[in-house]
Amino acid sequence: MTYRVTVVCWGNICRSPMGEYLLKEAVRDAGLADQVIVDSAGTSSDELGQPMHPRTAAVMRRHEHADLGWAGHRARRFDASWFDDVDLVLAADHVHVDILRGRARTPEEAERVRLFRSFDAEAVAAGTLGMDDPWYGTDPAYEQTYAEIMAAIPGILAYLRASLALS
Repeated sequence: MTYRVTVVCWGNICRSPMGEYLLKEAVRDAGLADQVIVDSAGTSSDELGQPMHPRTAAVMRRHEHADLGWAGHRARRFDASWFDDVDLVLAADHVHVDILRGRARTPEEAERVRLFRSFDAEAVAAGTLGMDDPWYGTDPAYEQTYAEIMAAIPGILAYLRASLALS
């Protein structure tokens, strides 16, 4: 069985592609790449076809991450029909959860939508599950997004392992 994860933010040029490619790398490093597919999308059509934001790419390079396709990334919009194939939708912020659950056609589809940071125990304890949009900020905002994504990845990997074991 292949488990499919889609990371979602507003325009699919900052948070969601960063989350996609960092999670892809973690999935690969955990030996799960043959079982888990990770991609990303936005809730809006504002940035359709646009590449990853240059500051997002700069953060990835600064932290020496391999290009697992992010240089060719093009923004796309999450469509409700994707719920047919997606097992877990990781939303960057509360507004995205609301939009995605609104697009869900069944309660079961809506349950697949989770906040990305809900897999970070410290964020859960602090009640800071939203991920600010770095697009409005400078390099430190992108570094904050990077840190928030990296902090949630171990929890996401544990969830994926448990989900795959149940399949």
